[in-house]
Amino acid sequence: MRVTGISKFAAIMAIFCLAEFPAMALASGLPKAKVEAFHAKLLDVMKQAKTLGVKKRFEFLKPTVENSFDFKLMIALASGKHWRTASEIKKQNAQTAFARLSTATYADRFSGFSGQSFKTLSVAKGPRRTFLVRTQIVRPEKSPVPLTYVTRRREGEWRIVDVLVDDGISELAVRRSEYRSVLNTAGIDGLINLLKMKTNSLLNPKP
Repeated sequence: MRVTGISKFAAIMAIFCLAEFPAMALASGLPKAKVEAFHAKLLDVMKQAKTLGVKKRFEFLKPTVENSFDFKLMIALASGKHWRTASEIKKQNAQTAFARLSTATYADRFSGFSGQSFKTLSVAKGPRRTFLVRTQIVRPEKSPVPLTYVTRRREGEWRIVDVLVDDGISELAVRRSEYRSVLNTAGIDGLINLLKMKTNSLLNPKP
C-alpha cells in the first residue's frame, strides 16, 4: 500500500495525544539536531559498510536508532486496536522486536558508500504539534531522495515518529497495512513472530 500526500499522513497523526512543548522548540533546532545526529551515524556506517558487514552495521546503529525513534508509540500505532488489549509484557516484546527490525532494516539498506551525503532543507510545524524536518539524500550524478522526518517530544526528548519518503509515502502507514493481516489472524504474538523472522532474514542473508 502506497500512501501519498501529507494529507494522508495527517489522518494518521490525528490519533496522537501529544504533550505541550515550548514555542521555542523550532528556533532552538532540537528536532533538526535529532535528525542530523541520526544522519551522521548513518553516514559513518555507510563509509565502513563493506568492512563491517550487516551484523556489525546493526550493532553500530542500534544505540543511535533506539535513541532517535519513538518505537513505543510507533508500534502502538502500527498495531491499532490490538495494542489496547495486549498485556504489558507482550507490548514490551513487540516494541523490542519492532526496534530490532527497524535497526536491521537500516543496516541492510545503507550497505555502501559512493559519495552520498545528507542535507537538511527546512524545519516546519506539522499537524498535532509535530515538527517536520525536510531532508534529502544527495547522490552524485543522481536525483536526490527526499526524506521528511516527523518528530514529536515525549518526556522532554524529541523523537522521530515517522518518515515520509518521496515527499509523501508514510513508512508508518505502510507498516500498519503490512501488519494488519497477521494481527487479525494471530494477534500480537503473531506480529512479534513476524518481526523476529524479518529481522533474522535481514541479519542472516542467504549466500
